Amino acid sequence: MLSCSCRPRGSTMKACVLQGRAKVETNPLQYRDVPVPEPGEGELVVRVDACAVCRTDLHVVEGELPPRKSPVIPGHQVVGTVHKLGKNAQRFAIGTRAGIAWLHKTDGTCQYCLAGRENLCDSPEFTGYTVNGGYAEYIVAPEGFVYAIPEEFPDEQAAPLLCAGINGFRSLRLSDIKPGGRLGFYGFGAAADVAIQVARHWQVEVYA
Repeated sequence: MLSCSCRPRGSTMKACVLQGRAKVETNPLQYRDVPVPEPGEGELVVRVDACAVCRTDLHVVEGELPPRKSPVIPGHQVVGTVHKLGKNAQRFAIGTRAGIAWLHKTDGTCQYCLAGRENLCDSPEFTGYTVNGGYAEYIVAPEGFVYAIPEEFPDEQAAPLLCAGINGFRSLRLSDIKPGGRLGFYGFGAAADVAIQVARHWQVEVYA
């Protein structure tokens, strides 16, 4: 879990920048000053309070996913507060707690988006992979893909929900499991850790 206690100096901020893919043991992320992002139309800037680390971040850093943007700031499980609004951004007020996940935005026009299955979009953008992510003091995102985060969730508990939580809960829904049912997990990582807690809350018998 990464957290930011410092704040930008004028027009720059601190960020962990991936200049070139390499094994994580070689410390390929560079901690340096970069410009503070400006929001476009329908976008907002979130001041990052915490960003969880996902296995996908390691895939990006080590080049196991083909490079799509270089340099890039990784990180896609972001929790923070809304800092600045772009033109026509009205969904969140400044100071509102917010979260940003892996799916940065979709094209909104392909067959999957039109069918309400935007997770299968033909032309998606991804936080921390095709656009800059949350290993920074500030991050910009389209307001339609930003999540409201309840105040009662501490940052370190809310951040993993933005990837592992989303994936785990979607899998639970697709399983069509009912209270009193029996559920098997194959493999055990962050998504399963969150999904098991939900399944137990639903009074489901769990096997891993």
